[in-house]
Amino acid sequence: MDWIHDYQLFLFDFDGLLVNTEEIHFRAYREMCARYGYSLDWTFEQYCQMAYYRAEGLKEAILKDIPELLLIEPDWNNLYSYKKQRVVELLNQGEVELMPGVFEILNYLQNHKIKHGVVTHSSFELVSAILKKHPILRSITCWITREDYSQPKPNPEGYLKAIQKWAKDDEKIIGFEDTPRGIQALLQTRSKPVLISHLKYSDLPSSVQKFSNFNELFQEGL
Repeated sequence: MDWIHDYQLFLFDFDGLLVNTEEIHFRAYREMCARYGYSLDWTFEQYCQMAYYRAEGLKEAILKDIPELLLIEPDWNNLYSYKKQRVVELLNQGEVELMPGVFEILNYLQNHKIKHGVVTHSSFELVSAILKKHPILRSITCWITREDYSQPKPNPEGYLKAIQKWAKDDEKIIGFEDTPRGIQALLQTRSKPVLISHLKYSDLPSSVQKFSNFNELFQEGL
């Protein structure tokens, strides 16, 4: 893994990249709709495609399929607050698995004292619930959560803030994302963007390297 030492700062997304939480988010959205008597009849793959391109994509797609929700609850923020509450409850009730290869890369970075941090749109409350379950995640000392910035990905605000705080001007940076909108955010910074996802996205720039998981990255290298 000699390529790792070419970079002085590693940046990671969180949900779906380091931890397998996307199915929990999907379940929480379905329960949000069911609470008001409606069924969100999507497959998990459909959910991912709608969630992974734009921050507002899910809201728009859900309200397009179930416009009656706003007749019952006109404020989307109230709907979303219930969804967030259910995510935290579900996380506290069960185990959350690390994605393949995550323990290995975080352990390597920690042992070699290479700077690494997370930029996520998840709340500090949600992140804290997951950190309790995996000691290796608690080795990450640099965090940017939803409370730390105002514009979600694909806006680069979170990553730019992280780079300003954690990187020196002459240091090389690499960033890992599992969604197109996360990659779009990284492309607007001086980081090298890498996609880690089993989903095939054909519309990303050819300069973006793609791997199905971190284990594949270790085997093939950059």
